[in-house]
Amino acid sequence: MRFTVNRDVFSEAVSFAVKLLPQRPTQPLLSGALIEAEGESLTVSSFDYEVSARTSITAVVTEPGRALVSGRLLGEIASRLPHSDVEVSLLDTRVEVRCGTASFSLPAMPVEEYPQIPRVDTVSGSVPADLFGDAIGQVSLAASKDDVTPVITGVQFEIDENSLTMTATDRYRVATRGIDWENEGGGEKLSALVPSKIVTEVGKTFSGDGQVQVSIVKDSERELIAFTGGTKTVTSLLIKGNYPPVGRLFPDSVDNYAVVNTAELVEAVGRVGLVLEREAALRFSFAEGTVTLEAAGTESAQAVETVDAHLVGEDMVVSLKPQFLLDGLRSTHSEFARIAFTRTDNPGKPGPVLITSQRSKDEADEESFRYLLQPNLLQPNLLLR
Repeated sequence: MRFTVNRDVFSEAVSFAVKLLPQRPTQPLLSGALIEAEGESLTVSSFDYEVSARTSITAVVTEPGRALVSGRLLGEIASRLPHSDVEVSLLDTRVEVRCGTASFSLPAMPVEEYPQIPRVDTVSGSVPADLFGDAIGQVSLAASKDDVTPVITGVQFEIDENSLTMTATDRYRVATRGIDWENEGGGEKLSALVPSKIVTEVGKTFSGDGQVQVSIVKDSERELIAFTGGTKTVTSLLIKGNYPPVGRLFPDSVDNYAVVNTAELVEAVGRVGLVLEREAALRFSFAEGTVTLEAAGTESAQAVETVDAHLVGEDMVVSLKPQFLLDGLRSTHSEFARIAFTRTDNPGKPGPVLITSQRSKDEADEESFRYLLQPNLLQPNLLLR
């Protein structure tokens, strides 16, 4: 195997292929990057039996062939090569990388023992890459980080004829977003529970690719999802299990809500939250014209700030974790946010807070993004005296 390739193109391809490699692979081979040179193209891939990444680039191939080398090491080398064309060759049991005055010799792993990378020939549908990346950023942050319950560490994909809805939860909050879906697989309803790490990486990687093709495969041999944008493809096994029916938690309508300037409230939460201990909550008192933020921390540290707010319905007091609230506010991606208050049968226990985007102070958005946050139990009033 011998080929010559543009340094920047090679570096980007290797970086993409090795990004999802496991930190602690179950087998040394699964830490490798597979390099395949044939015709006028070079393909770089990785696979650990659960996740694969594959991309093809143009190269001048003088000797076709395949080689398997350490993915992390190749990625670090490729990112630091001097700005010159890269020549890669396989000599016996070593892969030689030359670029300008720099040269590296890497041990080759037995490529014949490497597992076959999944191939998906069908396409279920496609989505606009920019909207897809935007929606993933809004939703995936709500997925659980606790592996004790694997089913909520994923993002639930639900597809009907012309829409894709993504949902995530960590028990304390639920985020959901719907986007247009161009069906290419027959129009049947599909669902897939995808690891949030994969969803997040796909959102970042494919956001500038125009269209992202999505393939969902469920048969007797495998259950996986594939994302393709341009010459890049990522596949992942699906998480097995039944996703909790969190969609029913969203209210059909709420007539008690406040509209706030998103940036102003984000800044105020950041300031007032400085005195809080970790995991502590802020108290928010909503009245017509204002929302008052209160915090009490250690060593008698306290803080209070007011922000303009337009209130519809009754005055409301809720206690919310600052970071969870900030995640929801920032995910609206709008100048104004609507914070709606739901009710429970217990007067001392407020219902979940529903955060949506707002076009203006008086005009609601289409609410394709919704973020439901469970309040903390109210503490005694902390207003400074």
